[in-house]
Amino acid sequence: MDKYFEGILKNFGFGYMRLPMNGSEVDIEESTRMVDEFMRRGFNYFDTAHGYIEGKSELALKECLTKRYPRESYILTNKLTDNFFDKQEDIRPTLMAQLAACGVEYFDFYLMHAQHAGNYPKYQECKAYETALELKKEGLIKHLGLSFHDSAEFLDKILTEHPEVEVVQIQFNYLDYEDPVNQSRLCYEVCRKHNKPIIVMEPVRGGSLVNLPKAGRALVEAMGAGSAASYAIRFAASYPGIMMVLSGMSNMEQMQDNLNHMENFVPLTEKEKDTLFKVADIIKAEKKIPCTACGYCVKGCPKGINIPQLFKAYNERSSYDECKASDCIKCKQCEAVCPQHLDITGLLEVVAEELE
Repeated sequence: MDKYFEGILKNFGFGYMRLPMNGSEVDIEESTRMVDEFMRRGFNYFDTAHGYIEGKSELALKECLTKRYPRESYILTNKLTDNFFDKQEDIRPTLMAQLAACGVEYFDFYLMHAQHAGNYPKYQECKAYETALELKKEGLIKHLGLSFHDSAEFLDKILTEHPEVEVVQIQFNYLDYEDPVNQSRLCYEVCRKHNKPIIVMEPVRGGSLVNLPKAGRALVEAMGAGSAASYAIRFAASYPGIMMVLSGMSNMEQMQDNLNHMENFVPLTEKEKDTLFKVADIIKAEKKIPCTACGYCVKGCPKGINIPQLFKAYNERSSYDECKASDCIKCKQCEAVCPQHLDITGLLEVVAEELE
């Protein structure tokens, strides 16, 4: 990786997608406090995307970070998402709109967003990777990468076809490590095979590795060296080749807990890893829906069903009255964009039976 990052790139980043909110608006005051604390503690990597928080993430980042700190003091990643372009000619204007929204003249990293077998052909047809390389030559981006949600075999295909990719962002955590769908370990090994630095997303699995079952919580507490979240983040950061672990933090308490364990990072022992794998077995035995509440599925739903909230309600065996799972008309738009490849329409039938 570029020598520019030597000495200023720590292994923990601020994912700007689960910010503190006032109703439907980002709480700018609290988000600013969090940015200041993050920077004060020596961390400076921020990750956003054009569609995060319905387009409000980039604008909040501008208010909280880029208007207030020198450009060379932080590292900023953004992404090219497939629903913001339809042809190659759309890609440059999309990037320029992102730069304007963030208030910067370049991005340190620009990722082809959420690559999978369903959308990759569009990126190929629109020559997205080639266009990104042109933008890199112009200095509008410094490094080209991709984020990924599919099989290890498909990741190997992309990296073979695009050796120019400099960094890969994957979902990597102890619950998904041997998961047959997310294939965390196998995707990690593909990145290592291609000698690509790795950025980790969803280290706490959308919070599911924070709110543990009673038996799992007892195992973590018995280790005695930190919170459930800190163990999950340290698990991801303990593997060779991991350049960055991202966390979407929505309050100062979460940030302080994460920073306290990443400021003077200590890798997990093999015994601690084994304990976390036991926790994963306990979680899997509960047969909960493995949704991370990213919200990608909601925007395209013609009935406006709040799918993540319903799945959360099902997982917690509670009720949710804003909308009904049985309203689903099985258009399957939600399934096309789900990073976890969930059978959402089928699962909504289960939720309806349980909750309604």
